[in-house]
This record gives sequence, C-alpha cells and structure tokens, in this order.
Amino acid sequence: KLAGCTLFITGASRGIGKAIALKAAKDGANIVIAAKTAEPHPTLPGTIYTAAAEIEAAGGKALPCIVNVREEQQIINAVEKAVKTFGGIDILVNNASAISLTGTLETETKKVNLMMDVNVRGTYLTSKTCLPHLRKSRNPHILNLSPPMNMNPMWFKNHCAYTISKYGMSMCVLGMAEEFRGEVAVNALWPKTAIHTAAMDMLGGSGIEKQCRKTDILADAAYCILTKPKSFTGNFIIDEVLLREEGVKDFDVYAIAPGHPLMPDFFLDVESDMTTTKQEYGRPQHEAKVNTESGPAKPSSPVAETFRVIQGAMSEEYVKTTQGVFQFELSGEEGGTWYIDLKTKGGSAGFGKPPVTADVVMSMSSADFVKMFTGKLKPTLAFMSGKLRIKGNMTLAIKLEKMLTQLNSKL
Repeated sequence: KLAGCTLFITGASRGIGKAIALKAAKDGANIVIAAKTAEPHPTLPGTIYTAAAEIEAAGGKALPCIVNVREEQQIINAVEKAVKTFGGIDILVNNASAISLTGTLETETKKVNLMMDVNVRGTYLTSKTCLPHLRKSRNPHILNLSPPMNMNPMWFKNHCAYTISKYGMSMCVLGMAEEFRGEVAVNALWPKTAIHTAAMDMLGGSGIEKQCRKTDILADAAYCILTKPKSFTGNFIIDEVLLREEGVKDFDVYAIAPGHPLMPDFFLDVESDMTTTKQEYGRPQHEAKVNTESGPAKPSSPVAETFRVIQGAMSEEYVKTTQGVFQFELSGEEGGTWYIDLKTKGGSAGFGKPPVTADVVMSMSSADFVKMFTGKLKPTLAFMSGKLRIKGNMTLAIKLEKMLTQLNSKL
C-alpha cells in the first residue's frame, strides 16, 4: 500500500520512529531518516546510517539526513534533499521528542527550552516545511506522536513543562487538520501502554521492559492510519483501540512479557495498575488520606521492617554522598509520617517527622512504598504513573533512587 510513497520521519534512527519506518519499508516505501544521531551514542543504540541499512534490508529505500529539529535550516535542507531524491513527500511523521519529568521549580531553563524547541516548535516547523510538498501528494498524511489532550490536573502537576510541550504537538493536529481539511490528513497517535524503547530504559531502569509493549504495536497502528484516505483527519488515536477496531484480537504478540501487567502511558485516565484502581486527579480512589497523627505501624509490618533495614544499612558514605533529608507521607493501613536523614552525622531513619526540615517530601501508599524499596517498583515509574508524588529537591530524589539500587539486595 505504501510502495513508492516517501515518508519523512523525525527521530527515526531508533525506537518508535524506526519501527514505523521498517513497517513502511516492507511495502517498498522511501524513508527519509531525519534524526541527529550520525555518530554512535555512548549509551543509545543506532544511528541514521544503521537505521538506513535496516530499512534497505527490509525492502525500502533510505535517505539518512542529519536533522536536529531545533535547527530550521537543517529541516529545510533535508526536505529539499528528500524532494530532489524521491520527487516529493507523501507522509510526515513527527516522532522526535524530548522529555524531562520534573516539577516547575526543578526544571532547568535549558530543559524547558529543549522540550519546547523539539516537541512544539520542531513539530510545527517540520510540518510547515513539508506541507507545500504534501499538498501535491495523492494521499498525504501528517502523523504526530502525541496524546489526546486531557485537562485532568494530575497530568500537569508533576511535569508541567513536558505536558505543555506534548499538548503543543496535539494542538498542531487540532489546528492543521482544520486548516488543511480536504488537502492533507493530520492525526495524532499515542500508545495505551508504555512502549519499550531506549528512552524507557533510561527512565525506568532494568526490568521495566516486562511492563511494556514492543514498538511493533505503534508501527502497526501508524500503518493503519497512513493507508487510510486523507478524509480521515483530526483524530487522536490510541494504538490498541484502533487495532481492535481493525480486527486485532491477540495483543500478547505485542507484549515483551506476555501475561505480565502493563504500565499505562501518560495522559490516559485508565486504571493505574490495569486492574481495579482508577485514578482521580492524582489520588487512587481506594487510597486513604494520609493520617500523620496515627501511631507507629506494628513492629512486624512491612513498612517498619523496611525502615529497620534502612537504619541498619546507614553509613557515613551514604550520608556524605547524599546530603539530603527525606520525609515520607504514607497512606493506607500502615500510614503515617516516616523519614530518612542522610544529612546529619551518622544518618538515621524511622517513624515520625525528621529531626531537621526535609529537603524532599514523598507521598505514596504504604504498599507502593514497600514495593519501591524492595526493587519491585521503580521510583521513576511510580512518579510517572501518579503513584508517587514528590515535593522539593528533585536532584536529591534521584540520589535516593541510586541508594535504593544499592540497598535492594539487603531488602
């Protein structure tokens, strides 16, 4: 269906962008790999040239172009080269994206600029540059990898800048779909669950892949959208919903670990653990409010036992390298206020408020707290899914995560 079509895909050197490229390449499509990785990255796999080799091997034609979407001239040069090489552009996939899951006071200005430049401005400028060529195509499409706009405040409060930037991409869909109705189809695609990519490995650490699906599910969903007529426009599509409508029944084929619970993606008000817990504005409905007046948990309780082990593992080295005080507001059966002091000489941990003012206050259920400290729940993922709420110094929160990794064997 896409034989002979030219796709311009940003961020196509790896992950979701490359998966969409390979799916189209099997039809014999031409793929413009517009990404910035020309030299091998120390930790991330793939370059525009390795992606080009995979695309050619899959049956497509590839044109690798060094494009940082923050640089308008690089976008213009790549589009001109694509038109010169393949005679036009039929499809644009705005996949390139930057992420920083930090609160307003913890987000450095350079990170704000990066997310706004890549996600909003990059999407807008790439669309603008491709549109004159897309309008000449028989069945042109723009597809943005961005979410349906959900005004639930819980999706703003923990990472306001990131949310604004992703919704900016979605606003491009809203506006351009109407502006070019009848000429160019403009749609958004978003995954229902977390997708296993190098970026997700960085966010969640080892073991996260079991809670994810393969990039194949987005590639298949994108293919469905891009082969529809241009009258199919202005839609915010969730991968699984579309594929179910297309007749797909077996979704285990997309799972990294079939049968393992999947983590829902951002911006979708779905059940937080894919079972019975619905989230309402950041607090799961079953979760009791924090009771800081309650007595200490029973000595044999998992929370108390966890703090006993933490206290026993205290060392001058942890105190010296961390220099932070952490307060935990736990809800549920073993609720209450607990602390870890890694600033005062020798360090301490236990029930009640810390001896000095906390640098970081973390709120979560006692059950999730135990999971987090025993390595069954990554702090980053707990934060992403709304199970963990953080106030204060985000850098120190990340330091605590490193300490947890070392403590896990003892817990």
